[in-house]
Amino acid sequence: MARNIQSLERAAAMLRLLAGGERRLGLSDVASSLGLAKGTAHGILRTLQAEGFVEQDPVSGRYQLGAELLRLGNSYLDVHELRARALVWTDDLARASGESVYVGVLHQQGVLIMHHVFRPDDSRQVLEVGAMQPLHSTALGKVLSAFDPVAHSEVVEGERAAFTPRTVTDLTGFEGILDLTRARGWAADVEETWDGIASVAAPIHDRRRMPVGAVAVAGAVERVCGDRGEPRATLVASVRDCARAVSRDLGAGRF
Repeated sequence: MARNIQSLERAAAMLRLLAGGERRLGLSDVASSLGLAKGTAHGILRTLQAEGFVEQDPVSGRYQLGAELLRLGNSYLDVHELRARALVWTDDLARASGESVYVGVLHQQGVLIMHHVFRPDDSRQVLEVGAMQPLHSTALGKVLSAFDPVAHSEVVEGERAAFTPRTVTDLTGFEGILDLTRARGWAADVEETWDGIASVAAPIHDRRRMPVGAVAVAGAVERVCGDRGEPRATLVASVRDCARAVSRDLGAGRF
């Protein structure tokens, strides 16, 4: 059996490390986290920097992921038919709702964000394309778990961590949420994953009427939800209309 190339393994580990946090990392941080000598870590970082996969802040000297890596990732996502079909409809949803819009797909044991439309205001926001979200607590994850048998198996067999006091972790309670999701055709996350944040999601189907993803609107609880703490009916309707429109463009027909 062929042996793995150690330098490539180390470079891959370095990219994962830089992708795992929100802050830039210094040479010492990278070396100690990966158990490498500083000279070895510096050589790999310098090579990744020369290829555009890593950038170094000129003031602090710390490292972060580079634009070339994002370009490669986006070129992969761009060829995905779901993202291409969702572009116009999700832009419209963001403008109509005034909130951030996400399209997610099942990936391993979570939800991969493959498209993100910023909230249409002047606030500082971070692009979350490529980020992973949990299946059991997010609106996107609940929709996928309710309508996709593979996602359902993943979430039932996996760990359901409590992110906030509102997170439902017991299997019986969670299955009840999925039954409700199937009955009404959408799911909600009201501070179950992040304090102060609520979201609403609906499923996207393809020409075989199979669930291939989900679209969600997310924002501050006071904007997404009404006085009773439930998502606003107009917002739910907008999300469902967007999901239906993308599904039709994928050949699913009318739902």
